[in-house]
Amino acid sequence: MRGLLIFLVVVGIALVVGDRVGVVAAQNEIGRKIAEEYGLAQQPSVTIGGFPFLTQAFDGKYEDIEVRADEWSDQGMSVRDLRVKLTGVSAPLGDLVQSRTSNIEAADATATALVPYETVKGYAPSGVESISDSPEGLRVTGKFEVEGIPVPVPATVVVTVNPTVGGIEVVPVSVQSTMGGPTISLAWLRESLTFTVPLQKLPLGAQLTSIAPSADGLLVTAVAHNVRFSDLP
Repeated sequence: MRGLLIFLVVVGIALVVGDRVGVVAAQNEIGRKIAEEYGLAQQPSVTIGGFPFLTQAFDGKYEDIEVRADEWSDQGMSVRDLRVKLTGVSAPLGDLVQSRTSNIEAADATATALVPYETVKGYAPSGVESISDSPEGLRVTGKFEVEGIPVPVPATVVVTVNPTVGGIEVVPVSVQSTMGGPTISLAWLRESLTFTVPLQKLPLGAQLTSIAPSADGLLVTAVAHNVRFSDLP
């Protein structure tokens, strides 16, 4: 009986080791393909959830797969700290072995990323000097010409998802008066300062759903449903 127990323990350890070796190999391969597909300078890290991995692989069904990249760029836009979580992934083992993606699907994909304020500023009018978070809200400072006079303009803005304009819309909601300078109306400032950051979607076709200011930039979330890899560009 003792010999049988030892045998079962050894077999169990071998299966666990084999399972972990398999999942590491699969994660590295997925990361390599993503880096190649999107032209990333560094390979993203990939985590395949659920246990055991080998059972999921043979069934072609995965509980969740998470992809993390320090930086991602597409169509001239760069974001940081990208996290993409896929749930309900269907990927037949034969297709993976043959590097075919036409039959790979995911029930849901949720992506989060950070758009640095320096990136946001790149799409702002030329008079904008800084964008930062504050207790009062997102703050924009700069100088704008009023009646030919450059006037410092501290303003509070809000950011919203605007599918009509195609991305993140930045709109002033209040303006602080300056000592001794011309009065600037909020209506005038909205015409001069409203701008759009053209971040329409993140990887896997995920569409923007929410934006929240943070200390380092705008935290964006995007969601996609019924993702078919064959439909992606």
